[in-house]
Amino acid sequence: MRVIGTAGHVDHGKSSLVQAITGINPDRLAEEQRRQMTIDLGFAWLTLPDGESVGIVDVPGHRDFIENMLAGAGGIDAVLFVVAADEGVMPQTREHLSILDLLNVQKGIIALTKTDIVDDEWLDLVEEDVSKLVSVSSFGQSPIVRVSAKTGEGLDDLVTTLQNVLQEIPRRKDRGAPRLPIDRIFTIAGFGTVVTGTLLDGTFAVGDSVEIHPGRSKGRIRGLQTHKEKLDHALQGSRVAVNISGIEVDDVERGEVVIKPGSYTSTSMIDVHFRLLADTDHRMRHDKEVKLYAGAAQRIAKVRLLGREVLNPGEEGWLQLLLSAPVIIIRGDRFILRRPSPSSTLGGGVVADAHPKRRHRLKDHAVIEQLEAFLRGTPATVLQRTLEGIGPVPLSDALKEAGISDDEAEEAIQELIQNSELISLNESELSVESSSLVMDQTTWLTMAERIRKILADYHLANPLQIGMPIEELRSKMGMETKLATFLLEQAEKDGTVVIVRGYVALIDHRVQLEENEKKVVDQLLLKFDSNPYAPPSLKESKQEIGDDLVRFLLESGALVQVSEDVVFKADKYDEMVNMVKEDLQGNGTLTVADVRDKFDTSRKYALALMEHLDAVGVTVREGDTRRLV
Repeated sequence: MRVIGTAGHVDHGKSSLVQAITGINPDRLAEEQRRQMTIDLGFAWLTLPDGESVGIVDVPGHRDFIENMLAGAGGIDAVLFVVAADEGVMPQTREHLSILDLLNVQKGIIALTKTDIVDDEWLDLVEEDVSKLVSVSSFGQSPIVRVSAKTGEGLDDLVTTLQNVLQEIPRRKDRGAPRLPIDRIFTIAGFGTVVTGTLLDGTFAVGDSVEIHPGRSKGRIRGLQTHKEKLDHALQGSRVAVNISGIEVDDVERGEVVIKPGSYTSTSMIDVHFRLLADTDHRMRHDKEVKLYAGAAQRIAKVRLLGREVLNPGEEGWLQLLLSAPVIIIRGDRFILRRPSPSSTLGGGVVADAHPKRRHRLKDHAVIEQLEAFLRGTPATVLQRTLEGIGPVPLSDALKEAGISDDEAEEAIQELIQNSELISLNESELSVESSSLVMDQTTWLTMAERIRKILADYHLANPLQIGMPIEELRSKMGMETKLATFLLEQAEKDGTVVIVRGYVALIDHRVQLEENEKKVVDQLLLKFDSNPYAPPSLKESKQEIGDDLVRFLLESGALVQVSEDVVFKADKYDEMVNMVKEDLQGNGTLTVADVRDKFDTSRKYALALMEHLDAVGVTVREGDTRRLV
């Protein structure tokens, strides 16, 4: 699906031309029809001779409604640039052309309208003037078609030319996760809230759960339409009307974005590459207040200049924009900056990093190099830079944030793996659709050092413990269990740590007992050897050698605790378990009394052992007997 937008000065016949080629009046408001002037966005559509359906966004040309024009200028594939033959180039002709150039709209058709009211000599002069104006813009080679909406002259030629231009435009890259910037909101009796916009990525389907950000209203898609035709699925690049249940019309604002839950994160700070218009009479300075237009959203923003003190008219540079409220925006999105008052277009550019760190210094060459890599680097470089410093994330999320196509992504993944620059925390093979957690090598080394430092401090404070309990380490790391587990498994693979019986230790950590400690431990273990099936209790052991040394014996596996107060030496515990299993295999069942007699011990120890074996799933109790599970 393709979308084209109109552009041009007020009263140059944009809406009349749209109605002439589509049969649809895009001026839907009563005031617009009364004043015969477009005030807000209008929409129409037509089917080209080759059968392709094309949506049209008709924008206002009056300078007082330039903000509405900007809300409709994002997401278009080409522009129908309208210049009236009787007036020629006018102020908003120039301003709209500058905006389209900044938005990198590279294809268009220039329609010279109202040709029925001028002579050919005048028309030739106007066409020459328009050609000269657009020659230095992004669509300087666009065809010019002479038309009259009143007489119908040139309309067929215009539609054919539009078809030819659209065939030359490559399809937009699809990042897979749908987002629909809202440019219109209304309600239909019996159906509820409806929002419209151009679907920039992915697909929506009837029944999908959605969120509207940054307001975070939640609902479900009740119905979808494109060009008043009901759909089960809406495709990327199409004009879509979305009927959403569970959301009130007052809960939604123009500029918000419809997404699937969890697919995008809003941001209040972006790093951008910016070009200041050559014909502006303003310089861009640090801390200047501007108005940002991105998609259908607008925000007040404060400028942080990066790498230089000032930008002069016609110059390009790097900015960090601090936004007054969050927006959904991603790397590669285009934007416009305007003066808040009096309003005028300053320039525009492209987003390089949608979730940057705050820049505190005016000059930071390392930051500039990183942003250059984001903007102009290879897909592998962009993916690596995206991963830097953000910690383990699902690969599919990183690819979405990087803004690279599926074909580019496969190549980037393989390149980073071959260069050992991409760390996967899952065993599954990495692919575009993979949800495996990944991180770049630098981030992993930083996290590994953090784990090493936490464990080193713990070993220093707890010299008699073989390691740090895993749950305690996870808590110190401040991560959810699954992620922390992946990181620790990676650290074990790399030979940084060892994980034993729920404890984590640095690979070179060894508990070194002092001579007096070793002596009292050996004396206690002799008591366990002398009476292996009725050894000292846990309480007695602690009284004899202290809590820390008993904990060491338990953690190291020298002793095994089977109840609150009963412990056995590890080798005798294994022997008792094996003998119980053998008897059960031969006899089928055993009682506690049988176990007591077998080991010539007391009921206390026999009961503790059998209840322990029940708990760990070796045996199961049936009345007064046990059998093997």
